[in-house]
This record gives sequence, C-alpha cells and structure tokens, in this order.
Amino acid sequence: MMATERSMGHGSVFCCVSSDCAAKDPLSDVLALLRPRSAISVGLDAGGEWAIRFPAYEGIKFNTVLRGACWVRVEGETDLVRIEAGDCFLLTRGRPFLFATDPILPAIHSATIYDAARDGVATCNGGGDFLLIGGRFFFEGDHAGLLCGALPPIVHVRDASNQAAVLRWSLEQLATEMRDGSVGSALMADHLAQIMLLQVLRLWLASENRGAGGWLGALADPRLARAIGAMHADPARKWTLAALAGMAGMSRTVFAVRFRAVVGQTPLDYLVGWRMRLAADRLRRTGGRVADIGYSVGYESEAAFSAAFRRVLGLTPMQHRRAAAGGRGGRSPAAADRGNGDRAW
Repeated sequence: MMATERSMGHGSVFCCVSSDCAAKDPLSDVLALLRPRSAISVGLDAGGEWAIRFPAYEGIKFNTVLRGACWVRVEGETDLVRIEAGDCFLLTRGRPFLFATDPILPAIHSATIYDAARDGVATCNGGGDFLLIGGRFFFEGDHAGLLCGALPPIVHVRDASNQAAVLRWSLEQLATEMRDGSVGSALMADHLAQIMLLQVLRLWLASENRGAGGWLGALADPRLARAIGAMHADPARKWTLAALAGMAGMSRTVFAVRFRAVVGQTPLDYLVGWRMRLAADRLRRTGGRVADIGYSVGYESEAAFSAAFRRVLGLTPMQHRRAAAGGRGGRSPAAADRGNGDRAW
C-alpha cells in the first residue's frame, strides 16, 4: 500500500492513495476517535428487597452482575430489563435510572448508601444477596453521540461472562483490583474496563436481538461493513456509489436502499459525516493548516472543505478550532462528579 504525506505544521497526515486499500475496522476507528476514558464506579452489595434511584450522569455506564438479580429502568423508557448474575449491560442515555428487586418499592436515593461506601463497595440492607460492579466511560471531544446515538438506552448482554473468556477474566480481575487496591490498580482497572466495553459491544452486535441502528447496526451486515470499512480506510478517495456498491458486492440500487434503511442516511452522506469528524479531531488536536486538513479528508480546496464542514457541524473550521481551544483545561466530568458527592455514579 502506498501513502503520501502532507505537512501539517506540528504533525503530518498520511493518506492512502492505493486503489485497493484494505478495509478497516470501523468500531475501532470510532472508539479511537472518541478516546474513551474510564472511571471505576463504586460497587453495590445489597440484601433483601430494595430499590435505588440514581441521578443523571455523563458518558456511558458499564455494569455487570456477579451475584443475584435486579430490574433496571431508565427514566423515559417504559420497558423494564431483568439483569441476572453473569449479565453485563451498558446505560447510554445519561438519564436517571432505577435498580430494584421490585420496581414498585419506594426507592432511596443512591447518595444515601454510596456516600457511606467503604473499600469501593456501597452496602444496602446488609448486603449478601446481590453484587454489582461497573464503571463509566467519558469521551474526549464532541463526538460521543456517534456511539451513544447508535445504541439503545440499555445494551443488555445475557450470560456475557460465559460467552467470552476474555470478558470473564477481565471481570474477575476488575473485582480483584477494586477489592485489593494494589499498586497500579487504578491504571489496571482503567484498561480492564475499556477491554470490557469493547467485548460487550462485540457480544451485543453478534446477538440475534441486538436492534442496533445507524452505522453500528450496519457492522452486523458483512456487506455494508465492507463498504463502511473501505470509507474509513481511505476517506480522501473520490468514492462513488458504484465503487462502494462494488465493495459490498451489491448492485448500486440494492446497496443504496439497504444502506439508507439500516444507517439512516445515504452512503455518500455517511462518508461526508465521517470526513468531517476526522477533520474536527485534527483541528482540535493539531496545529495543521485548514487547507491541509481538508486535503487529508478529500477536499482539493479550502473553500470547498470549509463549506462542507460548516454544513455538517454548524461552524467553520477555525471557529471549531477556537471553540475546542477555549474548552481545554476545565474540570473533567469525572472530577466534577466526585466533587458533588456522586461517587462516580
């Protein structure tokens, strides 16, 4: 594979120019763009009958039940989800939610027990019947909606620990790190939590009842996934509908209809959106010239790139760069939550 390099002041951008660029892994691309950071939440050890109400939060919550079972309900959703030992689940909407053995019980506020947590575990009714551990993921930049918007409010993977040896090992190690607090446990827990996030997404995408929409749902279709992977591998290429349909092994009409039905937009609109997200990230993280960044995502002129950027993201490239620079140096969501007594919940 051949590549060309364009100077960008403080760095370089490498663009694939080969006509047979290998398709990339779009899920890895998106997670790399989001740059997830994890914060380990306080675990929950509960006994008897109970109901706990949790406040709104930033990011995505990851949880796994090691013992017992409970119901989960997200505010604004009518469905209750039953979570049992061995299950993992993600909460993706940032809304208040409820954990309960019986949803009709009067609920206590999470701060009632989490503010008194010891050794990384909050105890309700003396504990012993139910044990949950988990974490929370924050994302850098402005692209969290790219993942959260493609997921339902609750991503539930049944018997996840028995489906994947890696996940089972990670769960056991995470429980150990939370319990023992050994040297380096914070870094270890952070990496373990990220492995678990990726593994849960993999298992959920492979499940028959995944119900994913958008680009994430398209990854479950090998033909659409090939086309999306090709766009990610070479975003600067002058892609046509015919070329993308060829990557998918479909006719142009069938490909266009199928892509729009699953992803919710045309293939070329998806391509433009992905280009603009890449460009926004480079504007935020490098000092490269606007024209060079535009070239790296397929635009021959700065004017054409700036017009596309503003149409998709609502700001000019320089307005985006200034806004990103002005937002640096503030408190992280994790730090803010620790400051309000929420114990990373």
